[in-house]
Amino acid sequence: MELNLSKEDAAFRDEVRSFIAEKYPAEMRVANPEIDLTKEQSLLWHRILYKKGWIAPSWPKEYGGPGWTIAQRYIFEQETSRAGTLPPLPFGVTMVGPVIYTFGNDAQKEKFLPRILSGDDWWCQGYSEPGAGSDLASLRTKAVRDGDHYIVNGHKTWTTLAQHADWIFCLVRTDPQAKAQSGISFLLIDMNTAGVTVRPIITIDGSHEVNDVFLEDVRVPVDNLIGEENKGWTYAKFLLGNERTSMAGTGHSKRRLQGLKAIVRAEIAPDDSAGCDLAKDIAKAEIDLMALEATEARMISQLSRGKDPGPAASLLKIRGTEIHQRIADLTHRAIGQYGLALREHPAGGNAFVPGPSYGHTATEKYLNTRKLSIYGGSNEIQRNIIAKAVLGL
Repeated sequence: MELNLSKEDAAFRDEVRSFIAEKYPAEMRVANPEIDLTKEQSLLWHRILYKKGWIAPSWPKEYGGPGWTIAQRYIFEQETSRAGTLPPLPFGVTMVGPVIYTFGNDAQKEKFLPRILSGDDWWCQGYSEPGAGSDLASLRTKAVRDGDHYIVNGHKTWTTLAQHADWIFCLVRTDPQAKAQSGISFLLIDMNTAGVTVRPIITIDGSHEVNDVFLEDVRVPVDNLIGEENKGWTYAKFLLGNERTSMAGTGHSKRRLQGLKAIVRAEIAPDDSAGCDLAKDIAKAEIDLMALEATEARMISQLSRGKDPGPAASLLKIRGTEIHQRIADLTHRAIGQYGLALREHPAGGNAFVPGPSYGHTATEKYLNTRKLSIYGGSNEIQRNIIAKAVLGL
């Protein structure tokens, strides 16, 4: 299901498609751009969008946004997903940037926002800790006031691409006597500060995407506190709401589904009984994806009328990640023996690997998608949110 586009929106869609086709860098068109590109290569598209003025679709125009309508923002997201472009750095543009321009002071806006837009500062997210993942309010990283600084001690984990980051936005406990959510503050920390240590976590698919971040007597200027001390939980919920609404990933799933169908056509005979069962499962996934797209379009319509979908956005996160996982699973089934190849033993030479975007990393893609239903608030937690806030249970 697609939005019923006006003539202006249809023209905008065509402009976006042409721009991507002409400007997206060829060297970024790799199977796994999130992990196969260097830091500088990852920033190429970000900087092209920045020069075009398209880097922050949801930002107000006064802070550097393009001034698009809700429909145009949706069109842009769908077209970039459909084309398989690497998204702009999400931790800056999608997450901390809106927190800063909504809750930060003028000096913080002036210091941080332009460098987020340009890509000069790479941000990472310091939320999860050992023992404080979905139960984030139990975090134990401490920030103790010492004159014009906080002294921060703690341990953040699953910190995505922290090995590249210049800054980290952290939830820290500033009042250990307060109730869990009430004693938390939102702090911006320069990753080059003494006492910050990043150690890699190699995930099940063999990639270095996430990290442990250790904070040992890190001195952080009080000027880097966002909003009020002990009000960080409010800002954290605001940020997570933005993150979850962007997790439906319908455009990305549609592209992966088309790739899956191409593999089936190339590899499985029409009269193969196993292929018939696979075709049924693919059809079910496609129907669910269409339903998710319709739900997403309905929420876009609500936003266009100024109505916030609120906790219902959790629906997008749950279904979007589940469908993405199912498509990865089905692709792994369809690719058969070729899915056994890993990067340490790449399929090449005499080996044939079907599909331009799945190839020898099908197993790795399957393994990597296991995380989708966990990060950003596990799907079990999202169901609890829906049960309480939407259904009133």
